[in-house]
Amino acid sequence: MASLRHLAAGPACHHHRGVATATASLQLRRLPSCSRPLRSRHFTRVYAISSNDIRVGTNVEVDGAPWKVLEFLHVKPGKGAAFVRTKMRNYVTGNTVEKTFRAGSTLQEPSLSKETKQFTYKDGSQFVFMDLTTFEESRLNEADVGDKQKWLKEGMDCNLLYWNGKIIDFDLPITVRLTVTDTDPGASDSAQGGTKPATLETGAVVTVPSFVNVGDDILVDSRTGQYMNRA
Repeated sequence: MASLRHLAAGPACHHHRGVATATASLQLRRLPSCSRPLRSRHFTRVYAISSNDIRVGTNVEVDGAPWKVLEFLHVKPGKGAAFVRTKMRNYVTGNTVEKTFRAGSTLQEPSLSKETKQFTYKDGSQFVFMDLTTFEESRLNEADVGDKQKWLKEGMDCNLLYWNGKIIDFDLPITVRLTVTDTDPGASDSAQGGTKPATLETGAVVTVPSFVNVGDDILVDSRTGQYMNRA
């Protein structure tokens, strides 16, 4: 009887083990297909603004080119739809045009990026900026720098603006510190009122209080060119 019980139990046990082995084998064969990594998807982010949000300095993309708003005026006529009249400068060509947008219309923002680099020196008619981490140099022509060179001093950190991998503009620090190299003799600090022209180390000429002397460091607003105070 024990032998019969053993024989009866034996095939069942072997069958159970066979199923378990087959199942494990099937799981192992399926594992690679289940663990296959999913492909990553890349999406292009689109930036958009309303024409109602246009302000001086707003960047917009028109006809595939980046533009900067220099002036704007929201107009709501007695009859007809409201609109926004703008004066814009093309970052790439430098051309300035007037353009009108319907109020509430959607405008695309250009994909711009900024990098902080230090103005290191001038090479002929080119201004050289350096990335202090990689020591990579970027150059801007004198025409691209324009009037900003009046406030540009070696060792000054600036924000370079890139579009499609190309430098299209740069921003100076709002407050720049420059040395007076030429001006009439100054009055005492207690003197009230009175101003005079002063030439700075970059060649720029600004109006300063009468007590400012040659050799003084002063702070100037690079956006307006106005004297702020002595450093």
